Amino acid sequence: MPEPSEWDLPRLRASFLFQDDQKKDTSAEDQQAEEFFDVKFYPYSPDGAPPVFAAISKKHIVICRLSQADKDTNPCEIIQVISDDDPYKTSQSNCACCWSKDPETGRAWLCVSGSGANVKVYDVKEGKLIKVLTSHGGDVNDLATSPADPLIIASASDDTTVRIWSLAKVHAQQPCVCLLGGEGHAWDLLSVAFHDTGRYVLSTGHDQVINMWALPELPKEHVADPIIIHYPHFSSSEIHSGLVDCVAFYGDLILSRACHEDSIVLWRIEGFSSDDAVPSPSDAPTTFDPNKQTRSCYTPVLSPERPRHFTRLLQFHTPDCGVQFFMRFRMFHAPGKHPILAFANAKSRTFFWDMSRFLSYSQYMSDLKEAQTNRALPAPQKPSWLLVKRTKKPDAAASIRNAGADKESMVSASPDPELVPSLGQHSQKTLAEWAEMYDTTDLHHQIKPHKSVTVDGKFVGRQVGWSPGGDWCVVVGNNNRALIYQRWAKDTKVSTPGTQ
Repeated sequence: MPEPSEWDLPRLRASFLFQDDQKKDTSAEDQQAEEFFDVKFYPYSPDGAPPVFAAISKKHIVICRLSQADKDTNPCEIIQVISDDDPYKTSQSNCACCWSKDPETGRAWLCVSGSGANVKVYDVKEGKLIKVLTSHGGDVNDLATSPADPLIIASASDDTTVRIWSLAKVHAQQPCVCLLGGEGHAWDLLSVAFHDTGRYVLSTGHDQVINMWALPELPKEHVADPIIIHYPHFSSSEIHSGLVDCVAFYGDLILSRACHEDSIVLWRIEGFSSDDAVPSPSDAPTTFDPNKQTRSCYTPVLSPERPRHFTRLLQFHTPDCGVQFFMRFRMFHAPGKHPILAFANAKSRTFFWDMSRFLSYSQYMSDLKEAQTNRALPAPQKPSWLLVKRTKKPDAAASIRNAGADKESMVSASPDPELVPSLGQHSQKTLAEWAEMYDTTDLHHQIKPHKSVTVDGKFVGRQVGWSPGGDWCVVVGNNNRALIYQRWAKDTKVSTPGTQ
């Protein structure tokens, strides 16, 4: 078997169904509760510790630990199940979570939200509710933890606001330290995300508007009332044409997805750099021109040098999402490792893109053209992940061979000698297929996945979670099902996915 490589994409290792929800009520209405809506890994474990993740269903919080088990053993172990039966009687249907931790003991906290207008904080080890954050006026559909401070979280609500909460003891009486509202959104919010610096927040939802807010310095002492930010520093309804259910930072760039568009868009705000000073609330543009679809404090006036407020960079093709919304992508992005984008559609397929392959492909194609022009130059070495499709007559074995559910987009083989090479030893067909996955020169082209995995059954993906080291990826969705993907397994032979 080949040695593990930094270019490896995840392989399907196992899956499980959590069935406790089904045992409580088997009515048709309650069957809809059998769905995981969110999954997030605990980000504060020490190096080398087995990764732990939380999967959130409408009725339960399921805490799981992953381990490097042998190939015939499901690596996922359920270590805690928390039911929504707290003494505060704030029972709700859950749909979102984020992690925090006790600053004194280091014990893991999990913040959970959903159909109630509150955020509940659990001590995960004890499985006990320790506090409830209240002040939202509608359902809370998404949560995010600041990368800069585990005690700062953001919540996005149907009341059209984002609230910034502090879990620090000093803010126990008034945990809401900042409110992002006013003229930001006009309809229910679905997604919220922090920048790596913790100083910028993205919000989006049903009104198809994507806002970026620059946060002021948050108070370190008790405050009677939260800071109120009325206007976002960037706001646009032009990026997408429908409700936007997922948004995230990728460095200073932004990824977003809208229902019905079957694509994830990578774009940038012109003039924005997190290296610059954080703008103040007074720098934010107001809504004095209601006909203006995009407003930005970073390009208050367009010019020949900066003719637009934002620029689309890439589009990633995510077919077969249908009428579903509340479907989330997740980017793994850690220093020194390849950024990997993952998303699951409504027809049992999970897609992966390795962002490092784009530059490598561009360099290889440039070297290949140069070597063809100058015969004195040696032919460049083809990257191992640039697979060549071989065309040949089918045989009896090929007619019954399973193409495989877990596969790269093409089969590795030598080029068909009957095809006329168009560049080096590569045919026009091979080059066209590579371009569909790796060429970034056409901004209108929807880039096909670098790898897709199809699972049995009718699976609708809701959320993707990455372990802090990027060696595990978990996808959750309907029927309370979780798919466990792994990279760099010690035993490279991957077992048939199991169910527990």
